[in-house]
Amino acid sequence: MAAFGATTANTNPNRSTEVLSPPSDSVSSLHFSPKANFLVATSWDNQVRCWEVSKSGTALSTVPKASISHDQPVLCSAWKDDGTTVFSGGCDKQVKMWPLLSGGQPVTVAMHDAPIRELAWIPEMNLLVTGSWDKTLRYWDLRQQNPTWVQQLPDRCYALSVKHPLMVVGTADRNILVFNLQNPQTEFKRIVSPLKYQTRCLAAFPDQQGFLVGSIEGRVGVHHFDDSLSSKNFTFKCHRDGNDIYSVNSLNFHPVHHTFSTAGSDGAFNFWDKDSKQRLKAMLRCNQPITCSSFNNDGSIYAYSVCYDWSKGAENHNPSTAKTHIYLHQPQEVEVKGKPRTGTSGRK
Repeated sequence: MAAFGATTANTNPNRSTEVLSPPSDSVSSLHFSPKANFLVATSWDNQVRCWEVSKSGTALSTVPKASISHDQPVLCSAWKDDGTTVFSGGCDKQVKMWPLLSGGQPVTVAMHDAPIRELAWIPEMNLLVTGSWDKTLRYWDLRQQNPTWVQQLPDRCYALSVKHPLMVVGTADRNILVFNLQNPQTEFKRIVSPLKYQTRCLAAFPDQQGFLVGSIEGRVGVHHFDDSLSSKNFTFKCHRDGNDIYSVNSLNFHPVHHTFSTAGSDGAFNFWDKDSKQRLKAMLRCNQPITCSSFNNDGSIYAYSVCYDWSKGAENHNPSTAKTHIYLHQPQEVEVKGKPRTGTSGRK
């Protein structure tokens, strides 16, 4: 009996709204516009897609809006702060700028010597920053052909998070580099990750006092920069099932409540409060990994992609079952608001 209908039943156990016309291969990044409910996804099928998300009462609906192509798989994306333009980069070693809302054609605005893994638009500097497997960070003024500055990294860039003036960069070999963007040409601090295995994702604190780091070992680190706050640093286990350990693939702070989400290769997403060290809500597990996630600008919608993450190689990829889905969850206040701190509050 257990197997009856299991494949379909586990695809969307949280009864989230499904995004229409999803990518044909695994999703590598998901980002909502900072201004409106437009969602962009990049994929290993070389495409960048945008959907418009509409809300009617409690119901969500999606309409595919537009798409562009790269020559090779696309690994990362970011919106300009005015919500008009999307940047995307990947294995073709270039960043395309897509004036999506005006219907314009994409143009190449940045290049690296190896695939581009991360990028971010920094409105306070009017610059684009890109991180690559060529072991550099590059800053780009879109009016110029060459980078305004090239920052050498100790190894390949794996993760990047900006909350101006803070930028945190994770590289191979568990390096975490901290930059003060008021002086971007100098490393502010270099830290060895508090986690023992490869860094997968980062999220800078909304108050710029530290960062979250997630790794392939099913663990998250909460780290403050100020030594006087070191007693607040801790790591915790998540995305595990008995002895099975899964990668933490995505970390997102809620834009209003400043609680955060984790999403992992166990197919689950959870909401947490770092200040009270509590899990606020554990969602039901999907039957494939969650590779990416994103809150919309007011935190009322949480998008997540369910697809094969290739961690077990091509031999474990079954095209008949490994369909790609993007879902939209509407967090309830109890899931994301956080709990008042009390002297008796403990871990859950």
